[in-house]
Amino acid sequence: MADEADKKVAFELVTPMAFAVSEDVDMVVVPGSDGDFGVLFGHTPVLTTVRPGVIDMYTEGNITKSLFVEGGFAEANAERCTVLAEAAIDLNDISISEAETRLVAARENANEADELAVNREVIIAEALVQAVGRNATHH
Repeated sequence: MADEADKKVAFELVTPMAFAVSEDVDMVVVPGSDGDFGVLFGHTPVLTTVRPGVIDMYTEGNITKSLFVEGGFAEANAERCTVLAEAAIDLNDISISEAETRLVAARENANEADELAVNREVIIAEALVQAVGRNATHH
């Protein structure tokens, strides 16, 4: 658990399928609905929705892990940041071609039906392609 002595934030990422991450980090950046926000030790309490995007975990000024989340909720306080995500993918575990294939399929489904869930999948797939492309340029 993070504490004032080490000035770390206890970060937890939970999906319906698994307890995905539980690590102490210097900072975590979350894609909030109103924009990305960083959580450092001592953060003001906040509860917000999360949009499809990338969570970056930092230690000693470097991104140690980047995770794509499909949306959900985040709660942060002075010592902890917890994200309850619909789904999460470590960006090191997906290729740009896999992300682009998902986007093509989502767009094809969107052309066949004009439903909110289908259009949401297009938004998620577009964000995933951007995230994987960004990750490729950082490594």
